[in-house]
Amino acid sequence: MAVISISSCLLIFFFLVAATLPDLPSAYLKLPLLRKNPYPPAPSEALFADSRRVSALYSALHQRHRHFHAKLPITSAASFGSGQYLVSVHLGTPPQRLLLVTDTGSDLTWVTCSACRQNCSSRATFFPRQSTTFSPYHCFDSSCKLVPHPREHVPCNHSRLHSTCRYEYSYSDGSVSRGFYSHETTTFNSSSGKLVQFQYLSFGCGFNNSGPSVSGPSFNGANGVMGLGRGPISFFSQLGRQFGHKFSYCLMDYTLSPPSTSYLLIGGSKYRGAKRYKLSFTPLLSNPLSPTFYYIGIDSVFVNNVKLHISPSVWAIDELGNGGTVVDSGTTLTFLKEPAYRIILATVDRLVKLPKSVEPSLGFDLCFNVSNELRPSLPRLSFKLGGGSLFAPPPRNYFIDAADGVKCLALQPVKPSSGFSVIGNLMQQGYTFEFDKDRMRLGYSRHGCAGPS
Repeated sequence: MAVISISSCLLIFFFLVAATLPDLPSAYLKLPLLRKNPYPPAPSEALFADSRRVSALYSALHQRHRHFHAKLPITSAASFGSGQYLVSVHLGTPPQRLLLVTDTGSDLTWVTCSACRQNCSSRATFFPRQSTTFSPYHCFDSSCKLVPHPREHVPCNHSRLHSTCRYEYSYSDGSVSRGFYSHETTTFNSSSGKLVQFQYLSFGCGFNNSGPSVSGPSFNGANGVMGLGRGPISFFSQLGRQFGHKFSYCLMDYTLSPPSTSYLLIGGSKYRGAKRYKLSFTPLLSNPLSPTFYYIGIDSVFVNNVKLHISPSVWAIDELGNGGTVVDSGTTLTFLKEPAYRIILATVDRLVKLPKSVEPSLGFDLCFNVSNELRPSLPRLSFKLGGGSLFAPPPRNYFIDAADGVKCLALQPVKPSSGFSVIGNLMQQGYTFEFDKDRMRLGYSRHGCAGPS
């Protein structure tokens, strides 16, 4: 979910973790990434809600210029009409189950909250009054300095015992989340089947959330966001103190039936190493003006193994922090800078010998009628990444069934000169991705993406 514009900050959802772990040197925490059903025949509005979100991300960027493992199951939100992947966590005492969007494009996370005390009918939220371990931060607590405050924020009164830390996250599209910055106990299942409890989880408890980014189609089925960004306050960074500064996931192909469970693994080369499968690596690039995001370098692009004439400057990060390419699990579609997008679009258009389907409502620039084709022949797109590795996903990762008998090239252009390209979760499907903060590299493989073991 690449970013949330928080006032003058990036478009990001937030979640801060301070964890106390048991001594389980050979265990790991494992969460499923949930994907329940395939996308509906016609593309969900959620796909284009992602477009609004990424556009807001570019806007926010421009404004700013002025050997312990955890393995967690991931599920798709497709059954809710969303293109996100969700992870299940249990928050509070007694535990309340919540589904969070897994987002490598943000550092922090907030959850939707309700003040209901008893006989609460809706379970699509967190009820702090039903937890004996919930506690908001006081406004003078040092942790309160980590979050943006409401515009009408009243200066903290140290003499008031109940001056809670209030936050306000504003989105470039007008969305906003307001609530208390708090801490709570959270529980996960470890790889050994034992419960692992984190005693001190810092998060935003959002009581007032409005707008398409936090309540629209792209958020259907979710109760909040788990930030897996590179910043020091992300879920990943906080757990990295115990798990090691590495995490990986596999986003299973949404077209599989029955749908398969994906997993998020935090930590552990002992669990996923070269003995099981070989990873290809590309360096993670640093952008001091956008420290949250996982930037990679693209050297060149190929269609059917033919190199396209795209200037390297299209992919570069300039001295102002503009440009570059971000790998983001929270954005569904892939967005490419306008010059590269137009060249790829024209090349695919020339190679595909199928009748075009002109349907503006589908939201894509290039669609084909495949109603008479059992296995339509579609060109193969591949990226030569920094370090020399080749990322060559199959056509199903970027040609989607947008309507009955219609396939569309699921790419979108990035028009602002200050914008950057985004490799979304649809393009990542079927791959294992390993984010290694210590070695500053991203590993990927078509293997090791099928099971929970």
